[in-house]
Amino acid sequence: MAFTIKQQLSSPAGVLKFLVKYNTIFIFILLLVFSALISDVFFTSVNLSNLLKQVSGIGVISIGMLLVILTGGIDLSVGSMVALLAVTFAILVNVVILPVAIVLTIIIGFALGSVSGYLVAYQRMAPFVATLALMTIARGLGFIYSKGSPITFKTPGGEFMSNFANNATIGIPNIAIVFFLIVILATILLRYNVFGRLIIAIGSNEEASRLSGIKVNKYKFLVYAISGALAATAAVIVASRTNLGSPNMGMAWELDAIAAVVIGGASLNGGKGSAINTLMGVLILGLIGNILNLLNVPSYPQQVVKGAIIIFAVLLQRFESK
Repeated sequence: MAFTIKQQLSSPAGVLKFLVKYNTIFIFILLLVFSALISDVFFTSVNLSNLLKQVSGIGVISIGMLLVILTGGIDLSVGSMVALLAVTFAILVNVVILPVAIVLTIIIGFALGSVSGYLVAYQRMAPFVATLALMTIARGLGFIYSKGSPITFKTPGGEFMSNFANNATIGIPNIAIVFFLIVILATILLRYNVFGRLIIAIGSNEEASRLSGIKVNKYKFLVYAISGALAATAAVIVASRTNLGSPNMGMAWELDAIAAVVIGGASLNGGKGSAINTLMGVLILGLIGNILNLLNVPSYPQQVVKGAIIIFAVLLQRFESK
């Protein structure tokens, strides 16, 4: 490995290709250095804790988005599902015991994701259309069930979840630990499990996978269902952090999740991407938002910056593939 890297760095072209290949890591490091230079409060425990809390919810759905994108699909429904499932969790936590509320919320999320999976895998509906429809339905149901108003936690179980979400273990926010554990599980799944290898194979060449006997429809169905379950997990996280479920939660989160996956080097055509790189993409987006907030930059210019970074990330992918 060292010999290979040494060979790569032996010429200007090799150095450039090395930088492009590991661009996510270099961008992350540069942002950390820049953040430290422009703000004295960036490396304070309070700011870093807030940063990790802010990215955890989007980070969880980004892992689900990665699995879908690896098959060559897209899931536009996750942001709206976070809203619906946050409302669902707030309702459930007020009427049943906490473990049941969490499990039921995740099961409902899995079921909602299964609807998209069924339409895409078995009805041959375009992922964009199927998940766009579910995005609209989920947001609408969130407003219907909540009657347009946030639902607050009113039970000891809700209070426990709020305390859990807003506290830390060994200096790391609890909800960030949940996110990191999901990243670790996804990494194991994609690198060392047959399921992970098969969804990457499907994204690389669906027809060849089908001809080799892989049950393509089954795996495409499952990645959307898992994405729904992870959206439910994110909903539990964000609702617990704010002590309420609101139909306005998760606005445009699907776009942030796609951005994180793309910045992490995944191909929107499928077959390429990793959970660790997606984690880096999530942190890069979080760092950009944090830096701009510390500089008192309004939210609209922040969206412009995010869009420019997505374009830059895609162009880097094209350069790397040459």
